[in-house]
Amino acid sequence: MKRAIVSDIHANLEALEAVLADAQACGVEEIYCLGDIVGYGPNPRECVDRAMKFTAGVLGNHDLGAIFDPEGFSSSAEKAIFWTRRQLEMPNGDQQQVLKRWDFLAELPRVIRQEQVLYLHGSVRAPITEYVFPEDVFNTRKLERLFSMIEGVCFQGHTHVPGVFTEDFRFLPPPEISNRLPYRGGKYMINVGSVGQPRDGDPRASYVIQYDELIEFRRVEYPWQATAAKIAQVPELDTFLGERLRDGR
Repeated sequence: MKRAIVSDIHANLEALEAVLADAQACGVEEIYCLGDIVGYGPNPRECVDRAMKFTAGVLGNHDLGAIFDPEGFSSSAEKAIFWTRRQLEMPNGDQQQVLKRWDFLAELPRVIRQEQVLYLHGSVRAPITEYVFPEDVFNTRKLERLFSMIEGVCFQGHTHVPGVFTEDFRFLPPPEISNRLPYRGGKYMINVGSVGQPRDGDPRASYVIQYDELIEFRRVEYPWQATAAKIAQVPELDTFLGERLRDGR
């Protein structure tokens, strides 16, 4: 089995297409999405259309915000999600496709569980909303609670920072493990990073490939300038949402 796991696409079509091309070149058989297909970026309709063809996916907080009223968002994120909602509501001559997109988002589950493996957006405790940051390794009570709810491996996103949380309260950035993690027993929380808006200082799109007993972190270059230019043309999207793509922040 060779499965690509993507997360936090955030309506960045250029990044998503680059990742999908890389996954195809690697012989990936399935694609799982960990949420936040929309939000921040300029191509929500196109990204949802591609995500509808994935093998499986879960709901992210920005996806939820597009369906209902956003809660706990910054002003720029809130403006972006209301603009996103209007884009998704535009028929552009195809009302049936509009309904398909809304049905798809509304039917996304909060969690996918396959034996001892979980796929979700935020955390096992709050699958849509809770962040698990690298600095949480110093919050042993939080990590103890999260690991107590995991039987094996939990794949997640939400923070846009890729890496591995271990049972002994370490966070391992991908370069420290040569971008590979063998897993044969034990518990791990694995953040796959962000396709459309990385925030670890690396502007390249991030995703992982899951093998039977190995995780490989992948980084893919894409024309972020094209995405930033699109964002700059939309008054409802703050220009910094495009500018930050340059530095992966």
